[in-house]
Parts: sequence; structure tokens; C-alpha cells
Amino acid sequence: MKRFPVHWAWIILGASFINLFINYSIRLGYGIVLPEMIKNLGFSRTDVGSIYNAYLLTYILLTPFTGFLTDQVGARRVITLSSFVLGTGVLLMGTVKTVWVGCIYFAIVGLGATGMWTPIITVVQHWFIPKRRGLALGIISTGYGLGFATMGAVFPWIISNFSWRHTWYFLGLGALSMVIVNGLLLRSDPYSVGLYPWGHKEVSNRDKSNNKTKQYNDRSWFFQILKSKAFWVIGLSYFSVSYCLYGITTFMVDYARYQMNLSVEKASLLASIHGLGQILGVITILPLSDYLGRRNTLIISNVFITICMIGIILNEGSWKMLYVLIGILAIFYGVTFPLYGACAGDYFPKNIMATVIGAWTPFYGAGAIMVHWISGILRDLTGRYEYAFVIDAAMATIALILISIIKDKNRE
Repeated sequence: MKRFPVHWAWIILGASFINLFINYSIRLGYGIVLPEMIKNLGFSRTDVGSIYNAYLLTYILLTPFTGFLTDQVGARRVITLSSFVLGTGVLLMGTVKTVWVGCIYFAIVGLGATGMWTPIITVVQHWFIPKRRGLALGIISTGYGLGFATMGAVFPWIISNFSWRHTWYFLGLGALSMVIVNGLLLRSDPYSVGLYPWGHKEVSNRDKSNNKTKQYNDRSWFFQILKSKAFWVIGLSYFSVSYCLYGITTFMVDYARYQMNLSVEKASLLASIHGLGQILGVITILPLSDYLGRRNTLIISNVFITICMIGIILNEGSWKMLYVLIGILAIFYGVTFPLYGACAGDYFPKNIMATVIGAWTPFYGAGAIMVHWISGILRDLTGRYEYAFVIDAAMATIALILISIIKDKNRE
């Protein structure tokens, strides 16, 4: 590859940032659009939870395959194709009129989203040395926080000037534009184009070749993953914290809008606060994890998430306190998913990193699916969110306990 003044790792990082910005504007933005869909289409909370779960079901079933495919054919091809599927599905979401059609279209979105996380954090970790991965992940992770914050600010404007359907149209076009960007700019591995990871001293071609062909090709590694205690304990912790975080994030705008009776502007502001909190967290805590260790950082993060959930339950009625607690929770929300993903690079060999991340995705997705159904049903039955939030707090506590029993081990 021709030499450029800027290391190509930063080009990879920039493209990855935009991908995450668009993907998480879609994924997290659903919770902002949700109250308007309920109002306009007459859906129940269980209905809108089912639509989101169609997305998640496709996502968790196919992401393990996407992770394996990324290790086999490279992240560039997987991410580019996924951008096309994602954009197509999001455009279709703007035409939804029934629950079942919404489930089908959002399932297509989930299929596209399988290439918007595991392959991206894998390719970024390939392009940066281990001691710079926290920094790199922190930078790209501002993408999903900024996406959520932007949705919270822009959505009321879209509603007043267009309709909630145009939210999906704008996001769909954005995703489709990334097909060209990803195809032109992404490269799966630095050694394959004659470069080395950013942060590493330049080495000889012989050393590059040795690094590229490091002996981790034994297929029995897959079975060793399944036998690993770390894989199952981290996975179950991931399940628990995912349940908690999706429980509050998906329904917080609806909670503020219809239980606390806030205006659409004040309720949507929660999304902006949440997104800005995520940005603050990923640019400070993720780089710090390079020194504290991923497991220790997750312990700190899960402690704060638990405290914030308890605070939300105890401070019902105070919208100012809700803003504060959501902001603090969001700081640690933003670091949770990249930290769990980065554990794959700490505990398992590099050439199966995407496979491990993909294999953890069903844990994450199962937690998100369960909380949408359980919280939606509880809200429809009781007319309130307190019972759902208590379960969220309990799951955050379980996530904390599980990650605490794993040894602080780095095999990079």
C-alpha cells in the first residue's frame, strides 16, 4: 500500500466511527421513536418490544456466524455487505403499518447490524497494538454515544417538520452511503497491505510475516473456548448487564413521557443526555482500561450502573434527578459493550477474536430480548415501570458479582 502521512489505522478508525454512529443511531434511536409509533399506530408496549426483539433475535442468531466469517474472509467484505442490508431494512421501517411487518423489517435491520459491531471492533483491534486498543475503542465508541445524543436532539425537529417515518428514511440513506466508504477505505489486516499496527515500532518484512502467520490455526480452539470458565462467566455477566442496560435505555423516554408526564422535548432530552454521557465515558474510561485492565474496569462500571438503577427507583417523580442518574449511568453504559468485546483480545488468541466476540453475542442478545418482553408486559399489566426497573437493578448486581470472580488475566 502506498505510504500516507497518516497511518492507515486512523483511516480505519474514522470509517469505523461513522459506521457505529449510524448503526447506534438506529439501534438506540428506536427507543426515541417508540412513543410516536405507539401513538400513531396504536401499538402496545409489548408490540413495540416484540418489534425490537425481532431485530435482536436475528442479531444474536447470526452474529456468531458473522464473527466466524470475519475471521475467515476479513472484516472489509463483511462490513460492506452488512451496510447494504442495514440501510435497506431501515428504509423499509419507514413504511411500517402493522406489528408483524415491523417485526420482519426490523429483523432485516438486525441482519445488517451483525456486521456493525463484532467485525468493527475486531478490525480496530487488529490495527492497533494491545496497549493502544483501549484508546482506539474509546475513540470509535464515541460514535454510538454521539449517534444517540444526535437522535435525541434531532428527533423533535423531524417530528415537527416531517414525521417519525422520515427518521428511518434519513438513517437508511446514511447506512447505504457507507457501502461505498467501507468498500474503498477498509482493510482487514495491516500485515496484508504491508503495514504494521499503529503504536508498534516498524519491523522487517520477515517479522511482519511471522506476526501474520503466528501459529493459532488449530481448529480445536473452538472447543477449548466452550470449555473455558472465563468464556461462560464473562458471557453470563454480559447477559445480565445487557438485560439491565436495555431495560432502562429502551423505555426511559416512554417512562418520562407517559409516567412522569414530561413533554416530548423534555423526554427526548434524556437521549441526548444519555448520548453525551456515553461520549464522556468512552473517551476517559476506555483508555484508562489499558492500565487498569478490562476486568477491573468492568467491576467499577457495573458498581456505578447498579447504584444508578437503585437511584432511579428511589427517586421517582424528580425529573432533574432522573437526568442526573441517566447521565451517570450513560458514562458506564458507553464503556460496557466495548469492554466486554475487548475481553476477547485479553483472554483468547488474536486469530479467533471475532469468533469469541460473536459467540458472546447470544448472551448479550438474550438479555436484551428478555428485558423487552418482560418490561413491556409488566408495564402493560400495571401501567407503571417500577417492577421492571427493580429487576433491572437486580440483574446489574448479578453482572457485577460474576465479573468479579474472573481472574484479572491478560494474554495479549
